[in-house]
Amino acid sequence: MGRTWGGEARNPVGGMHLRTQTPMHTGTRSGTHKWVLARYMLVAVLVRLASEGARIGVVVLAVERTGSAGFGGALVAALLFPSVVAAPLAGALADRVRRRRLFHAGCLVYYGAGLTVVAGLIGRAPAPVVLTMAAAAGCCTPLLTGGLTSLLSDLLPSTELPRAFSLDAVSYNLAGITGPALASALAAATGPAPAVVALGAGAAAGGLLVFALPLRRRPGRGAGPRPAGLGAAIALLVRDPPLRSLTWASGVGQLGIGALPVVCVLLATHYRTPWAAGGLMTAMALGSLTGSLAYAWRPWGTLRPERTVVTMLFATGVPLAAVPWMDSATAAVGGFALAGWCTGPLFAALLAGRDRYAPQGARTQVFTLGASIKSTFAAGGAALAGVWQAAGPGSLVLAVAACQVAGAALGVVLLYGRPNRGDRPSPETPST
Repeated sequence: MGRTWGGEARNPVGGMHLRTQTPMHTGTRSGTHKWVLARYMLVAVLVRLASEGARIGVVVLAVERTGSAGFGGALVAALLFPSVVAAPLAGALADRVRRRRLFHAGCLVYYGAGLTVVAGLIGRAPAPVVLTMAAAAGCCTPLLTGGLTSLLSDLLPSTELPRAFSLDAVSYNLAGITGPALASALAAATGPAPAVVALGAGAAAGGLLVFALPLRRRPGRGAGPRPAGLGAAIALLVRDPPLRSLTWASGVGQLGIGALPVVCVLLATHYRTPWAAGGLMTAMALGSLTGSLAYAWRPWGTLRPERTVVTMLFATGVPLAAVPWMDSATAAVGGFALAGWCTGPLFAALLAGRDRYAPQGARTQVFTLGASIKSTFAAGGAALAGVWQAAGPGSLVLAVAACQVAGAALGVVLLYGRPNRGDRPSPETPST
C-alpha cells in the first residue's frame, strides 16, 4: 500500500507522487481560499516586480555614478548567478525550517534591504564590496520564484491549485513586462538611486505581507539541511519520470527562449524596423500573459501536467518556425504573440507538475532547483546566440523553434523511459 503524508500518496505503480483529493492544506477553510490567493498574489507581484525591475535599475544607477555599463552588467550578474548556486540550499532550508512565515518573510525582506544597500554603495564603495552585497541579496532569489510558488499547495485545496498556478504564472508575466518599465519610469521621475530604493522597499513590503499568509509552524525540532537532503531534489529530477520530463524538456525549450532577445535585435535590423527589437519580445510577453489568463479561466490536462508541457512546447515551436518566411515585422509580431500564448499554459502546467509529483520533504527544493535549471539554460541560449549571430536572424529563429520541438521530444523520451524505481529516494518525511 502506498504511504501518505501531507495529503500526498506515493503510487506504488511507477513511483509517482500524486496529491490526493483531500489534501492537508494549512490554514485554509471553505470560502476563504480566494482571499488567501489574493494575499499570495500581492506578495508575489511585489517581490517579482522588484526582482525584474532591479536588473534595469542597478544598470542605470551604475552608469550615472560610475559611467560604466560594464559594472552595471556585473551587478546584474551578481544578483542572478548566486541563485543558481544557492537554489538547492535555499530549497532544503525551506523544506525543513519550522517557522516558515518567519523564514520566507525574512528572506524577502533581506532581499529588499540588500537592494537598498546596493543603491547606497554604488559609486561610493569599492567595486568588490558592492558586488559582494549584490551577490548576498541574490542568494535569496530562489525564494522569490520557485520557493514562493511552492507554498501554494500548503495554502489552497487541491481543487484550486491548477487555477492558482496559472495565476502565479501571470505574476511572472506581469513582473517581466512591467518591472523594467517601472524601474525606467521611476528612474526618470525621481532618479536611479530612489528608483532602486523604491524597488527594494516593495520587495520588503512583500516580505512583511508573508505574515498574513496562513502557514502553520512545522511540528518537531527544527533542523538544518542534511547532505542527503540537499541531493534529494537532484535525484528526483534525474530518476523520477514525470519530474525529469518536466524539468529537462522545459530546460531545452528555455535554451531557445533565452536566445530571443538577441534574435529580436537581429530581426529588427533585417526588417529595417527599429521598434521590432523590443516590440517582438513585448508581443511574446503579452501573448504569454493572455495564455496564462486563459489557462487560469479553464485549465486542461490537469491530471497529467507533464503531457501539457510537452504538447505546448511543440506548439510554441510551430509559429516561431514560420517567422523566417514572414516578410514584415508586423507579421512576425503575430508569430511571436502566438508562440507566447503557448508558453502561458506551458509554464502553469510546469508549476502544477512540480507540485503534483514532488514529495512533501523535497517540494521547495524541486521548485527552486527547477527554476535555477531553467535560468541556466536561458543564460546559455543568450550566450550561444551572441556567438552565432553571424548565422543570421532566420537561422537563429529556426534554431529557437527547434529547441522547442527538441524539448518536447526529450520530454516524451524521459517520461516513458525506464523509471529506475529501485534508485528513487524515499520521500517519507513528517507532514507539515
